Amino acid sequence: MKKIAIYGKGGIGKSTTVSNLSAALAAKGYKVMQIGCDPKADSTRNLTGGKKIPTVLELLRDKENLVLTDLVHEGDEGVLCVEAGGPVPGVGCAGRGIITAFEKLEELDAFSVYQPDIVIYDVLGDVVCGGFAMPIRGGYAEEVYIVSSGEMMSLYAANNIASAVKMFGKRKYASLGGIILNSKNIENEEALVEQAAREIETQVVFQIPRNPLIQQAEALGKTVVSAFPDSEMAKNYEKLGNLIFN
Repeated sequence: MKKIAIYGKGGIGKSTTVSNLSAALAAKGYKVMQIGCDPKADSTRNLTGGKKIPTVLELLRDKENLVLTDLVHEGDEGVLCVEAGGPVPGVGCAGRGIITAFEKLEELDAFSVYQPDIVIYDVLGDVVCGGFAMPIRGGYAEEVYIVSSGEMMSLYAANNIASAVKMFGKRKYASLGGIILNSKNIENEEALVEQAAREIETQVVFQIPRNPLIQQAEALGKTVVSAFPDSEMAKNYEKLGNLIFN
């Protein structure tokens, strides 16, 4: 089982990238599990027809005797979708919520039961607190990728995430695989991200071009891979999947 964590600043297009990556790998015949680690719980929406699925934390609050099928929902292309969720707004810690969700999945032997070929954690990267760093420090992920554009705040977040990965890497936890450039078509974007990658001692592993098909697919509650499987954009996500999986 391959275990990947993908981090990035909120609003950078991380969940769009992750859901398309999951769909592309699943379309190739891999069993994929995507775990959303963002309190907004919107990581898997493009795999479930635009609908939010019940989160682990919601179910823990509202239901007793949970079983795996309460937590794991099959989406487009057969992707197994899980949303950790967050606390009631204004109460509790979102990071702690992620830890609680992970513990429940472990308690129910999710990975042993479903036996995915790849697990992809979609993690908010604005703040790398203990809970949001759980995929890195808890031994859940083997590799970390950062989604960034050339915008200053997304590069700042990338630097923070890279610092956390390096710190935990010394303890033989996850390693940094590189930056996935999600293009915003800003001036000198490639050069800016390449420079940032050098400064944090990593590389830009892939560039996702800006394309209106992404928004068109999201309006349908789908990934580009499912909505426009023959498009050049779908092929881009397939290439990204091949790179990460192999």
